[in-house]
Amino acid sequence: MRKTVLLVLVLILASWGCRGDRGQDPVRARRADRDRPRAAAFVAAKGGRFSLDGRPYCFVGANFWQGMNLGVDGPRGDRPRLLRELDRLLGLGVTNLRVMASSEGPNTEPYRIVPALMTSPGEYDGSVLDGLDFLLAEMGKRGMRAVMVLNNFWQWSGGMAQYVSWREQTPIPYPGDAEKFIAYAAKFYSYPECQDWYRDHIAMLVDRTNPYIGRKYRDDPAVFSWELGNEPRRYPQSWIEETAAYIKSLDPNHMVTTGSEGAPPGEPKQDFVKTHSAPGIDYVTIHIWPQNWDWYDPKRPATYKATAEPRAIAYFRKLLDETKAMGKPLVLEEFGLARDWATKKNNLDPASTTANRDLYYAALYKLVLDSIASGGPAAGDNFWAWAGEARPGMSWVGDPPHEPAGWYSVYDADASTLAIIADHAKKIAELAK
Repeated sequence: MRKTVLLVLVLILASWGCRGDRGQDPVRARRADRDRPRAAAFVAAKGGRFSLDGRPYCFVGANFWQGMNLGVDGPRGDRPRLLRELDRLLGLGVTNLRVMASSEGPNTEPYRIVPALMTSPGEYDGSVLDGLDFLLAEMGKRGMRAVMVLNNFWQWSGGMAQYVSWREQTPIPYPGDAEKFIAYAAKFYSYPECQDWYRDHIAMLVDRTNPYIGRKYRDDPAVFSWELGNEPRRYPQSWIEETAAYIKSLDPNHMVTTGSEGAPPGEPKQDFVKTHSAPGIDYVTIHIWPQNWDWYDPKRPATYKATAEPRAIAYFRKLLDETKAMGKPLVLEEFGLARDWATKKNNLDPASTTANRDLYYAALYKLVLDSIASGGPAAGDNFWAWAGEARPGMSWVGDPPHEPAGWYSVYDADASTLAIIADHAKKIAELAK
């Protein structure tokens, strides 16, 4: 009986045929990809799923927000490391990277990505813009696709608060009093000048010709989607709808999404369904942060099984059910967990174990895979965040500059975590056969 059930399940998975960017032989496919131009094919959202060339499509991804800055030529970046990191990620089966396509100066502000892409409204650091060009070109060579994050509600890239500071000529109240900062950043939506500067940035990127490939961003299949911002909060619904429509008017080739956490605790007015039901929003995003949301304390590891995992699963399933009614794909685009707490050390030491984090990744990967296998709306995931060969004390770890280095970073030496990621990618690839 068990063999019969397993055989039926295998046949169902095979018939569904979720296509990834990896071929039947991943090593040969990657080599071939580098030796021939990529076809001009764009991933689209249709019938509640992603599709590519008319076939269902899904992916395994990572957050690699620092890719643009690593792509800067010269001592402010690290192109050789960028190439190594892309190859490592591809070797794991990761084909989708969520990257910053925005950052706002000045470079003298604390808690920031430095150097910033936009130094003042409409003014750009050409070397950083070139770094983004280089990143996309190298991703395209490898058949990888980028989620392009166009803004940030939080201060670590300047983001909405920096737009407000430019408009008001007032200092940013950096988090400490979280509510004060949130209220300040949210003024971004109400200032016409901020919206004009933001839209000018969007238009510049969409129409930009990448000198490394001679193709405009709007025509580049390496762009997976445009994302309104990282974790926008306190927005009017009109901002979601009008901004998405504006991007679509400039670029009919690529998808648009929100960058929303979903329905984060403490933000009761954030309407998950209404947000993602906007006509210009092609797919749904959710983030799940057990420690940030007070579901988990790494000093008390038992809280993982007691509260973190069950609440994360319940959160995912609730939003998954709500997504089904929208008829759109869902991406779990941020999730992470701290390393285990080491005796007489802390959980930031790269030598600390990752037992609970591995359980967390495995649990969420299973939810995504089960949804894909059953024809549900889940279609991809991006863990937070890839550090690769970087370690605390080095530049461009997986944790943004406002957070402790090593908090959620995944290192190239984290063998157990990497094995879970690679296994998940293999299972996704199996659906493509």
